[in-house]
Amino acid sequence: MPIRLIVGLGNPGPEYEQTRHNAGFWLVDNLAGARGLARESRFHALSGKISIAGNEVWLLEPQTFMNRSGQSVGGLARFFKIAPDEILVVHDELDLAPGIAKLKKGGSSGGHNGLKDITAALGTQDYWRLRIGIGHPRVANLQQDVVDYVLHRPRKEEQALIDQAIEKSLAAIPLLCEGRFEAAMLALHTA
Repeated sequence: MPIRLIVGLGNPGPEYEQTRHNAGFWLVDNLAGARGLARESRFHALSGKISIAGNEVWLLEPQTFMNRSGQSVGGLARFFKIAPDEILVVHDELDLAPGIAKLKKGGSSGGHNGLKDITAALGTQDYWRLRIGIGHPRVANLQQDVVDYVLHRPRKEEQALIDQAIEKSLAAIPLLCEGRFEAAMLALHTA
């Protein structure tokens, strides 16, 4: 089944725009391009439909805070009859270094509150995740809590690496929208 819904996770509002936790929004914003996304009150989100690899694909940025992302994802998926395995959730990943992007299907939330809420709303963990590495404060020898770390801007050199991971991910998105998951993983997971 090809991907029919791409969800970027982040927190709404200008104070969060440039924070590490908004890596999912950054990728979806790139996909939306100049068209942008429209406010959709019934799904508490910004959303829009675009064509990728000849297929219609929904883009979604929940406008609830991260820990309530499932409200938007579950609502849109039910309304348009999109199965969990046709959903790609793009999110920041502490356990990957900046510059790394990994694709996987299912698995635990790894403590990510946005994923926990989406899993609860969909009733399953069996949806696709595109994990954009942001690094972990302890790896960088920072005396910073995780919450504080994800809600701050990346350093300039980290931002450049995150942007590279997003660019590489954008190149793999058409493969996902064609249902070519192995090819997309190969493209993403090899240098």
